[in-house]
Amino acid sequence: MTKKRFLTGITTTGTPHLGNYVGAIRPAIAASQNPDAESFFFLADLHALIKCHEPERIHQSTKEIAATWLALGLDPEKVVFYRQSDVPEITELCWILTCQSAKGLLNRAHAYKAAVDANVAEGQDPDYAITMGLFSYPVLMAADILMFNATHVPVGKDQTQHLEMARDIAQRFNHRFGETFVLPETVVQENGEVLLGLDGRKMSKSYNNTIPLFLAEKQLQKHINKIKTNLLEPGEPKDPDDSTVFQIWKAFATPEQTEDMRRKFAEGIAWGQAKKELFELINSEISAARERYEDLMSRPADVEAILQAGAAKARDRAKPFLAKVRKAVGLYPLG
Repeated sequence: MTKKRFLTGITTTGTPHLGNYVGAIRPAIAASQNPDAESFFFLADLHALIKCHEPERIHQSTKEIAATWLALGLDPEKVVFYRQSDVPEITELCWILTCQSAKGLLNRAHAYKAAVDANVAEGQDPDYAITMGLFSYPVLMAADILMFNATHVPVGKDQTQHLEMARDIAQRFNHRFGETFVLPETVVQENGEVLLGLDGRKMSKSYNNTIPLFLAEKQLQKHINKIKTNLLEPGEPKDPDDSTVFQIWKAFATPEQTEDMRRKFAEGIAWGQAKKELFELINSEISAARERYEDLMSRPADVEAILQAGAAKARDRAKPFLAKVRKAVGLYPLG
């Protein structure tokens, strides 16, 4: 039986936050410990170039995200952990796939359509300020996945279209040049829940409403205290299903702790007390990892060595497979 092969990446444009941890990092690391599966984890720094034009920010984010994965228990000996830009075979495959990708398919990508719609709404040219990076990044994402013939790709609901596009691109290639790529399956978390941020919207760097994952304890408490709540007084029953505090609590709590907090909401727990208990719950889960993170951040050369070792493992897989792809399309030595 062929092992399942999971692939996960995080774009290097910001500091990891609780939403990243709950939605992607924690489940991915848990999956990596399955002996019946192979796991690939990468820092998507080439994707970062699409929206971020601040070199220092991308560089710092790369260090923070690498240290985060390692601090939270990712074992580089058991997985392939690499920086996207350290594997040039991915960009070559991206070009080969670009030559097989229908423009009509890319026209339907949500991010591109949203940018066009925003331009039209503002009376601009439809393609104003839209780069080819934004337009064609689903092809780079397909190359990330197909380079290692990933069988399963964990994503949020908002990313499922990109997996379907990767499958379409792979199918078109296979039809023209013979069976080459495995068609990846989308893995959407069962709860499919997106963690809410300080203002009640999706926790996102673009909304500036995140709670960074490894804040010092006092700063973590201050951020949690900023979570938007209603004006209900202590003693007044509160609706847990309409509360960001409770929604974040559920993401870190056991079922028993969740039911206990639901009862406290019904009894009218004060918002200050609920936030205090939320801080204690989160801090108890991440405090040990925070110490490891701070240690890793103080040793960037050691983190870099781990990434380079991971890149070597990734390229050992990528080189022979790319040679197969090249031969399929006619790029191979004469004679």
